[in-house]
Amino acid sequence: MTTSGRIDVDKPLWDQSTFVGRVKHFAWVTDPRTCVVSEQALDEAKRLVELYRLGQEPPGTTYEQIVYAKKLYESAFHPDTGEKQNLFGRMSFQVPGGMAITGAMLQWYRSAPAVVFWQWVNQSFNALVNYTNRNANSPTTTTQLAVAYVSATASAMVTALGCRAFWEKRASTLLQRYVPFAAVAAANCVNIPLMRQNELVHGIDVADENGNNVAKSRVAAAKGISQVVFSRIVMCAPGMTILPIIMERLEKKAWMQKIKPLHGPIQVMFVGCFLVFMVPIACGLFPQRCSIRVSTLAWLEPDEYEVLKKNCGANIPDRLYFNKGL
Repeated sequence: MTTSGRIDVDKPLWDQSTFVGRVKHFAWVTDPRTCVVSEQALDEAKRLVELYRLGQEPPGTTYEQIVYAKKLYESAFHPDTGEKQNLFGRMSFQVPGGMAITGAMLQWYRSAPAVVFWQWVNQSFNALVNYTNRNANSPTTTTQLAVAYVSATASAMVTALGCRAFWEKRASTLLQRYVPFAAVAAANCVNIPLMRQNELVHGIDVADENGNNVAKSRVAAAKGISQVVFSRIVMCAPGMTILPIIMERLEKKAWMQKIKPLHGPIQVMFVGCFLVFMVPIACGLFPQRCSIRVSTLAWLEPDEYEVLKKNCGANIPDRLYFNKGL
């Protein structure tokens, strides 16, 4: 991490070519404490970052002020558009939002109405997060958003109710606790690709190492979206697979039987403990600035390769880069 001198506010402070560097970056950016920062403070942070980028920051501005402004800016503003993101859709809200909803799903999974309600709440939250953290260079229509939302919610409910009906008389009480995870994993495989379907249909901008957009690629979109789907499942997996075992054992204890109304809050707290670590780990599994080989573009998308050759001439790069989204 840079400790002195001027920094590049458009680049992470840690080396993003390493997993550890990416985890440190996302732990810093997704800090849930940034969720309670005022709108005024966020706007001021954005202005300071913009001034610093031009070398026009106010006299006496310290390194620490720039770093904190960069943190607030990256936690609340979209990297493609620079627009302020909805609070509930920010990755920094994943811990408080995810712990409340996941804890509720794990606690109230025994009745069909509870399953339906909490899967609907979870998919509504996921749809907002997916839309907020999409690659903003590929606009999505209201109809496409509605189809993605309804499809993901339906897939989650069908999976949850189907597993519940199948396992209710065949599986142990422990296995029944995994119904929410099966539903969430299935819904992620539907929600994210549908929410970002324009990227798959029309491709996303791919750039050379200097950031110049030189073509569009559907293969790049598919790669980025598949990595996001995998990361989201990994993000929730420990809390939704380990916690059922913990709660299955704890709920048999006499002292736990005496505090049944607190079982829900206890699960929420445990999920929060998992997510504090898993959000940056899952986000850091793959580089945010993802890449594909030009040879892959030439093989799978020859039309776009021709566009690339026109834009680059004789200086065709080996790799092209794009923002995979979160």
